[in-house]
Amino acid sequence: MIIGQIKDGIVLDHITAGKATQLYEILGLGDLDCTVAMIKNAGSKKMGKKDIIKIGQIIDIDFTILGYIDPGITVNYICNGKLDKREKLVLPERIKAYIKCRNPRCITSCEQEIVHEFKLADREKKIYRCIYCESEAPRQYK
Repeated sequence: MIIGQIKDGIVLDHITAGKATQLYEILGLGDLDCTVAMIKNAGSKKMGKKDIIKIGQIIDIDFTILGYIDPGITVNYICNGKLDKREKLVLPERIKAYIKCRNPRCITSCEQEIVHEFKLADREKKIYRCIYCESEAPRQYK
């Protein structure tokens, strides 16, 4: 299968096999008015299998949440058909509004206008804790 080269855009590479669909939805890529290609289970020497997403234009995306869902993704910015910049995503220090605290006694449970926020408590074990009540965040990654 051949997927063409993009002239200007973003390539999300080294996505854990099977996670591209989840990332596609989180980023709202279906709402874009440009070409978006999703390649699932592509062969990879490093990973065995991987997913890739190609976006046919440069768009402003907050990749913080992608680092939480699948740390290790490589974000490649392509300009005029050439690699312009490459970023490797890591676990973010803080996550806002994506995860919800499950503690019924947390202030975020009764004060609806407070944004749920979690801080990275243990990078090695990938543990996040609510900044208000210190409850551990539910794990949504492997």
